Amino acid sequence: MEESKEDNLLYFYRIRFRDGGQQFTASSPLKDLRKDEVAMVRGEYGLEPACVVATAPACRDSNCERKASYELARRATHEECKRYEKIPGEEESAFSTSKKLIAKHGLQMRLVRVERFFNGSKIVFYFTADKRVDFRALVKDLVQEFRTRVEMRQVGVRHETKMLGGLGMCGRELCCSGYMKKFESVSIKMAKEQDLPLNPAKISGVCNRLLCCLTYEFETYKLERRGMPRPGKTLQLDGKRYRVRKQNPLQRTVLVVDEEGEQHLLPAEDWKRAEIIRPEKKKKTEKKQES
Repeated sequence: MEESKEDNLLYFYRIRFRDGGQQFTASSPLKDLRKDEVAMVRGEYGLEPACVVATAPACRDSNCERKASYELARRATHEECKRYEKIPGEEESAFSTSKKLIAKHGLQMRLVRVERFFNGSKIVFYFTADKRVDFRALVKDLVQEFRTRVEMRQVGVRHETKMLGGLGMCGRELCCSGYMKKFESVSIKMAKEQDLPLNPAKISGVCNRLLCCLTYEFETYKLERRGMPRPGKTLQLDGKRYRVRKQNPLQRTVLVVDEEGEQHLLPAEDWKRAEIIRPEKKKKTEKKQES
């Protein structure tokens, strides 16, 4: 018997493991999963439940180039769905209990999130701290309280913001909590390259670190600036001299000032044919000293 065409199709879904959490792309041979349905996802520590947020068109394995972060193995059973519904309440209770224990031990740490594995094999506590914290006594109390393996993970302010979520100055959901998988290195040079104001309040995010979106157009600005005359250079065009004041990479124009002090905006076709005048080097004269 010939294999059915539908057997070769791979279906894609958007899923999330927790309410309000980050969404991921998952592939599956299951074609009829619906929104808000719970499915079991193959993870590093076994099967974990996730909620289907949206569906996407299917494609054949041989021609498909889309990459999925996870694979949906099967639908969740009725018992697994019931267990999945209880996890948020258990994590909230664990969060409250651990905060009391942290205060009891007088530890200088701030609890960010608690995640409990679906199979109950481990519970992870995420926290921030200004310096190293000796939490050995705390872990003993947590193990005794929850009767499972306990892991403490210290995270930075960026990861804390990613977990808590929020809105950026643009009015949209924070990039880190919305879709970013990892943090890229951000420098003040990126703001300078894009002619942004170097005011910390303007180029810093909720985490008080440089905005992650500074990396998005940095390479484009670098590419567009190549070949453009730099500020301070002197250009000669049609018998007139101009000094470059500013580059406009996205418009491919250059703001210049003529010898009379008037400003002009040169398009690409003009500054490309202009000649760059290099400053003349002063000749050093050697003076002979009479003895």
